[in-house]
Amino acid sequence: MTNSDYLLKATLKKLGEKLNQTFLEKIEDATTAAQEVPEIIKKEFQILRDEIITEAKKMETMNNKSTHENESNKQPNITEQALIEINAIKNQLEILNKKLDS
Repeated sequence: MTNSDYLLKATLKKLGEKLNQTFLEKIEDATTAAQEVPEIIKKEFQILRDEIITEAKKMETMNNKSTHENESNKQPNITEQALIEINAIKNQLEILNKKLDS
């Protein structure tokens, strides 16, 4: 064999070793990444769940607040209630007066 043959064989051998080493490193990286993916997905789902729960509570609070405001706006205040009762008493007195006059 000549020096060129040895250089060619040595080159092929070293290239093969380098490719194998690089390939093995990439497989290890991929394996590590594949093992981390379920954990990453689990964390992201937990974050999403917490955000959904927070948003639901916020919406519920806003709904309860608007419902409470609507109910309080529908309820007549004390003066209006008193006037309604006074008018009802006046109507009853008018009916009694008519019966007495008859």
